[in-house]
Amino acid sequence: MNILVTGGAGFIGSNLVRHILFQESWTVINLDKLTYAGNMDSLSDVIGHERHIFVRGDIGDSTLVSSLLKKYTPRAVINLAAETHVDRSIDNPADFINTNISGTFQLLEATRAYWNFLSGEDKYRFRFLHVSTDEVYGSLGKEGYFTETTPYAPGSPYSASKASSDHLVRAYHATYGLPGIITNSSNNYGPFQFPEKLIPLMIEKILRSEKLPVYGDGANIRDWLFVEDHCRAMVSVLSRGTPGENYNIGGNCERSNLEVVENICDLLNKLKPNQGIKDFRGLIDFVEDRPGHDRRYAMDAGKIRKQTGWEPGETFQSGLEKTVRWYLENRSWVNRVTKGKYGMDRLGLGEQKYPMKGLIP
Repeated sequence: MNILVTGGAGFIGSNLVRHILFQESWTVINLDKLTYAGNMDSLSDVIGHERHIFVRGDIGDSTLVSSLLKKYTPRAVINLAAETHVDRSIDNPADFINTNISGTFQLLEATRAYWNFLSGEDKYRFRFLHVSTDEVYGSLGKEGYFTETTPYAPGSPYSASKASSDHLVRAYHATYGLPGIITNSSNNYGPFQFPEKLIPLMIEKILRSEKLPVYGDGANIRDWLFVEDHCRAMVSVLSRGTPGENYNIGGNCERSNLEVVENICDLLNKLKPNQGIKDFRGLIDFVEDRPGHDRRYAMDAGKIRKQTGWEPGETFQSGLEKTVRWYLENRSWVNRVTKGKYGMDRLGLGEQKYPMKGLIP
């Protein structure tokens, strides 16, 4: 069985490609634009795999996508191609509109034409799996959980762009019958995550003995999901999910941002102590909060458990230790992916560095 994975050189995408190649018998056609967060270093151990076909390209290139669908006749499309960093969306929302909305539209159009060409069992079994985020739901209070029927209330350009793409997928199912499925996952962490996100950024800053910026009071809460658990969930939904449905995927691991940073400090105090710094917690520095910073996310993942049997395999503590150890053992990967691209500077203060860049009239 052939599967087209978009964004397969990014954090979640590269982990999914690896999971499929090692745990399934499927062939992966991996389409990735190779932006700053997607790179071949994240695929180094599978780039020569006989069931892995890498193609550099954009989901917005309908001609390319159509040619890949025609050539490889995939049984499913898994759409992971997206701009994902909230802080970057605050500074430069145009890229998020172009990729997450317009790119998804072009991908849907090419897929719809391909699906209409199919017949019989091939058409019946085809799936379009669109991977989204819990951030589309907005912010929760102190109690309760997001469910699949929670109204969308995005609070950042990033989450608004993902909400828009979700609605497009839902509309293509309702209007055209395209067998689309949407997954909304909580915050992912694990190996191969570009060090602009909280966990790898804190690891890197600790290793450099730099201040650890914590937004606001650090009490913003997220539900954390180990990336390998997410990969298993996506495969479960692809295999056993129902077209037209959406599924929340959560790790059942709520932690405040401050707790996460403190846990990382404690692990590195144990795994890589610094004789000049007795306790890495002393590096924590509370800074100005992010504009529109949602207070709490938490997922009710009962639907995916009931319908597919999926359960997360990692606790936050076990997953975090695996993650910290991976970054300690893969210093060359970090150095290569960040070289000349990212200085770990503060983003997301609303400074429009590239006004109107690429914005569609």
